Amino acid sequence: MPNVLPIASRAQAVAAVRRLLRPRRALAAGSLAVLTAATAVGLLTPPILGHLVDLVTRGRSVDALTLPAVLLVVVAVVQGVSTAIGIGMLARLGEGMLAELRERFVERALALPLNRVEQAGSGDLTSRVTGDVEVIAEAVRAALPELVRSVLAIGLTLVSLAVLDYRFFVAALLAAPIQALTVRWYLRHSGPLYAAHRLAVGAQQQQLLETVGGAATVRALRLGDQHVDRVTRRSWSAVDLALRAIRLITRFYGRLNLAEYVGLAAVLVAGFLLVRSGEVSIGTATAAALYFHNLFGPVNAALRLVDDAQVAAASLTRLVGVAELPSPVDGPARPAPVDGSLKIAEVGYAYQAGHPVIRGVTLEISPGQRVALVGASGAGKTTLAQLVAGIHQPDHGTIMLGGLDLAGLSAAERRRTVAVVTQEVHVFAGPLADDLRLSKVDATDAELRAALAGVGALDWALALPDGLDTVVGDGGHQLSVTQAQQLALARLVLADPKVVVLDEATADAGSAGAKVLERAADRTLAGRTALVVAHRLTQAAAADRIVVLDAGRIVETGTHDELTALPDGRYATLWQAWSGSRSRPADQGEVVAGDGQNTHD
Repeated sequence: MPNVLPIASRAQAVAAVRRLLRPRRALAAGSLAVLTAATAVGLLTPPILGHLVDLVTRGRSVDALTLPAVLLVVVAVVQGVSTAIGIGMLARLGEGMLAELRERFVERALALPLNRVEQAGSGDLTSRVTGDVEVIAEAVRAALPELVRSVLAIGLTLVSLAVLDYRFFVAALLAAPIQALTVRWYLRHSGPLYAAHRLAVGAQQQQLLETVGGAATVRALRLGDQHVDRVTRRSWSAVDLALRAIRLITRFYGRLNLAEYVGLAAVLVAGFLLVRSGEVSIGTATAAALYFHNLFGPVNAALRLVDDAQVAAASLTRLVGVAELPSPVDGPARPAPVDGSLKIAEVGYAYQAGHPVIRGVTLEISPGQRVALVGASGAGKTTLAQLVAGIHQPDHGTIMLGGLDLAGLSAAERRRTVAVVTQEVHVFAGPLADDLRLSKVDATDAELRAALAGVGALDWALALPDGLDTVVGDGGHQLSVTQAQQLALARLVLADPKVVVLDEATADAGSAGAKVLERAADRTLAGRTALVVAHRLTQAAAADRIVVLDAGRIVETGTHDELTALPDGRYATLWQAWSGSRSRPADQGEVVAGDGQNTHD
């Protein structure tokens, strides 16, 4: 997958974590101190139990057992309370770092050039912002506190064993070589495996998005079997890697169990020999055995969390890869484009080298003029519109906007000057008024109503249950395709750009909806320079000028009357076919400009 978004190296991921941790050092130190104290208090339990064993073996009275029993209760309460406080502090630390990383990721993702996202595939981006964030969040909420507690417990327990008798400590260390070799073996195999699995999941998600998102086209072209096969192959690739990871984990735990048995046997043998020689009491040997037995949980947890750490690290490198992209910085203030004029000179563009989509296009559009782009599917209409919108940069040639080179304008300047409306409109969840204010944050209610009225949407907007305060989008009131497009056009009115690009903005609406949207578009485009990718020829006929593209070149240009008067002209042929389709019964559909196919209302 050569076009995936950046993936950070381990060193870059570690550096990013350090930067996130730097302003939270006090909280990190405080949580570590509290958890250390809680662990140390908990380690008093084995010596107290050993003391109870010694009291019993010496035949002491029941009253002598009262104080140790009370101490056990106090230890349990103090350890529980301090552990809860420490975990709470650690959770606040982790959640704060994750929140900052997530915000930085979203900020950088939103600033990515659209062509970069298209090349990588939206599945790669969505898998990072969903699956990878979920993996890291789970690690922060569960794995991180457990890992810290386990490491503290292991370290302090080994110190306690050495305090009892250094020979217990030496015996316990017999398990360490087996554990170290096991972890080394596991890390060598698991890191690449989990990284490959995350990539496979991203590829699977991308294929699902393509198949489900293009379901109508897949059915129309009878490509269902091919797409099912692609989804199956991508899915089985991810499943195969997941099964390999499970087999690796099984072998990992088998080796850890061997280490446990070796270590415990060594401690028990050492205790037996030391008690027999009279160097330690039975209670001390009992405490040593309990200490080592209590190591099973923390050691296994810490080593098990190595597995979670591998998965989280793979996800972290994918998040950091995007989050650490350079922040887009607008250059020094430049003069704004003086008007909405467009001058396209000898522009060429290719998605793949050697396969040009736009070939030497030259076109001038006067301020306030509406130009329609017409041509068969693959002629280059949308690509040319995206070049004008600044989504792609031409391979050669220039695009001048209001007398300024489009390539020299910052992203913010392009957004203020050129607006794009496509057939894919997203309605954000929340009040309708907030959705409209996305294009003008300080818009007044009067301005919102005026924008809606301008696109013919005010009546239905006011008729909603709560008017402009009605929650729309996911979980709220669902807007129709026509209403969603009117909302997009109202946003455009509020943004008030000099140049507008309409890319088949009425394509998904039925005949009645298309007429509503065409009227709304007419009012919206009034007084603005407009480049319209014409889906229906009525849009082209209403334009000031029509440009016909074929194989990335301009083959005809003129007004509707001029082009229909050309004998055997391409536009005239399309117009005749479309005019003929209008006289057919409605169930036979209509010929549309753009692909020459029939669409059914």
